Amino acid sequence: MPASPSTARAINDRLALRLMQDQGPLTAGQLKQLTGLSRPTVADLVERLAAAGLIEVVGEAGEQRRGPNARLYGIVTGRAHLAALDVRTEGVAVLVSDLVGRVLAEASVPIGGDMGTGPAVEQAVTVVERALKESGADRLHTVGIGAPGLIDPASGELRDSSGLPAWHRRLVAALQERLPEARVTVENETNLAALAEQREGAASDRDTFVLLWLGHGTGAAVVLDGALRRGASGGTGEIGFLPVPGTTGLPSATDCEGGFHSLAGSAAVVALAREHGIGPAREPVPGEPEAAALVRAAVAQSPDAADGAADSTPGSGLDTASCGRFLDALADRLAIGAASVVAVLDPGCVVLGGEVGQAGGEALATRVADRLRRMAPLPTQVRPSLLGGSAVLRGALLTARESAQEELFGGQ
Repeated sequence: MPASPSTARAINDRLALRLMQDQGPLTAGQLKQLTGLSRPTVADLVERLAAAGLIEVVGEAGEQRRGPNARLYGIVTGRAHLAALDVRTEGVAVLVSDLVGRVLAEASVPIGGDMGTGPAVEQAVTVVERALKESGADRLHTVGIGAPGLIDPASGELRDSSGLPAWHRRLVAALQERLPEARVTVENETNLAALAEQREGAASDRDTFVLLWLGHGTGAAVVLDGALRRGASGGTGEIGFLPVPGTTGLPSATDCEGGFHSLAGSAAVVALAREHGIGPAREPVPGEPEAAALVRAAVAQSPDAADGAADSTPGSGLDTASCGRFLDALADRLAIGAASVVAVLDPGCVVLGGEVGQAGGEALATRVADRLRRMAPLPTQVRPSLLGGSAVLRGALLTARESAQEELFGGQ
């Protein structure tokens, strides 16, 4: 059945808006070429979108061209402002952007484990309000939050999880109360990191892959046929609870100690580095977790490093052989978890995510891939994260932007 005139207009308008989102400002002629629509149809949709306050003239194409045909049309970026939050056990990072994702302000605040729930929530909300003020925007349309823990697929709310601060669950309601006009959504941090790696990072050419998150804790995000899979209870990827050899016990329903977390969580990585004589980097990157700093120092001093790099890189003076053995031992551990995922899902690609995955780079990814070839019969690429810890914020921004655009562009 052919589309009605109103439906056809809505489809054409949304197509034009998506093209401007992906490619930036376009002329009417470029829109005609990219959409395949007739010149009168493009002229009508440009007039319609401009009247709706969604697009505006932002310049002209080329110095030699003048007049209506050279006008560049772009999305009205100030139509809505967005916020993205990365909520960690030890603090919050936030950024505020315009409708097309251009970052206008960033801020972060540490939150100590000894801080009470009320003060912690107030501190987190305050840093969001500060970033909003610094951005120059007067209000937020959508707030996307990435947080550790399980998200209830029915309600979309963060579920109670042992080991996580109580202020995490209170934060969403507090933000909604202080920002009543904003739509506030929350998603598991590892899932958001996977979406960011798929759009902007290491998995940009993959529609099926698994992200193995290596940060304070461990987790996995599963993307199959282009869709993020959350599971019946929102728990897909809770790999920290995976029973594995090499630990002193078994995990329980309320504690992942004894599971894969005990091999690959940040505390385990730090302890493993110490066993191999890997000390703190001499020139640490500000804000970088200790586990990532140790892995980065080991990579710089390992046999994989370029000749002569050892004298000038952070952590110089470390024994090259010890650094190589540490990376080998870490790869042994990571391959255990990765092999379990590969055997069940056959994703074809595993991304080593988080700060540790990014710090390990190709040196660590190559080691894990070598072990997977021996452990699993299914061919699997292993890639290091390109976004590291920033992937959570990027993923939260991407989801906030899509949510806002879906609402604002939906009537077009």
